[in-house]
Amino acid sequence: RTKFLVLLTAIAFVAWFAVSESADAQQMPPNPPTTSAPTPTPTPTPNPDDEIIKIDTEVVNVLFTAQDRSKRLLTSLRQEDIKLFEDGKEQEITAFSRQIDLPLSLAILIDVSGSQERTLPEEKAAAISFLETVVRPAKDEVAVISFTGEATLEQGMTNNIPRLRRSIDKVRFVPPAGYIGGGVSTGTPPINGGSLQGSTAIWDAIWVTSDEILGPAPERTRRAIILLSDGVNTSGQKKLDEAVQAALRSEAIIYSIGIGDDFQFGVDRGSLNKISERTGGRAYFPKDEAELRTAFRQIQEEMRSQYLVAYEPTNQNRDGSYRRIEVQLANPALQKDKVKLTHRQGYFAKSSQQK
Repeated sequence: RTKFLVLLTAIAFVAWFAVSESADAQQMPPNPPTTSAPTPTPTPTPNPDDEIIKIDTEVVNVLFTAQDRSKRLLTSLRQEDIKLFEDGKEQEITAFSRQIDLPLSLAILIDVSGSQERTLPEEKAAAISFLETVVRPAKDEVAVISFTGEATLEQGMTNNIPRLRRSIDKVRFVPPAGYIGGGVSTGTPPINGGSLQGSTAIWDAIWVTSDEILGPAPERTRRAIILLSDGVNTSGQKKLDEAVQAALRSEAIIYSIGIGDDFQFGVDRGSLNKISERTGGRAYFPKDEAELRTAFRQIQEEMRSQYLVAYEPTNQNRDGSYRRIEVQLANPALQKDKVKLTHRQGYFAKSSQQK
């Protein structure tokens, strides 16, 4: 009986312990579910075949001047007074300003052929006076080139006024063999049938100046050629159109001063007007030394009274093609006053090989 009671007590104790554990389990909160950390998305490996698109927009800058019917320079134009076209399509102007302080890269071309024998001293004096008045040594630079059948660099680009003055002063007319003055030569002509001395290769001189002297000039400068010549081209490899194209490529404006010996060839006004107008400049035809100095003063005033407009052409093809530019008046009042705008007539787009 005693063994039976001990066994019964043990069974009761085990039953009580099981019930107690079950109750405690019901009272405890359930364990929170285990959450795994998010797995980061790996960066995709670049595909070498994907094309990277680079935006390389060409911006075209155009300098122009405005004159009223009395040929007075206008300096109060606003952007809304003009419209700009490329190849007949209107372009959106992105910048407009007056340019009175932009650095100047200038080349003075002096004709020393036979036609300039009488007028060369006055030309040199007027050119030196122009340099002393216009050139700002801290900003501007000038080169001096003399030419007959060949071009001679008398002075490379510099801002040293005394050096420029000396280079112009030493320019001399070099007569061809047998020359006795007044356009008359004597003696036996050269074996090759001609001589470069005394001849005039104007378009060659402009071409080489534009390509080799003004072409490498710093960006953001006004580039100009002052041509002192009678405009009568008698030799050389280049044509007028090629000289214009070279000037346009270097973004150079040509100011021509037509001066020559009336007892020989006179002055070819047509050629000088053409090469100046097509590059955005003007031609002057002084009759004496006073008018020559006036011409230099007007060139100075014009270079200080230019406007600069910039635009991003809608045609962004890098094909090296020639693009025509036209700046027109949009202001009816200015149209009525017959205001004239002078600017280069076009430019050459960059090619795919150019950066």
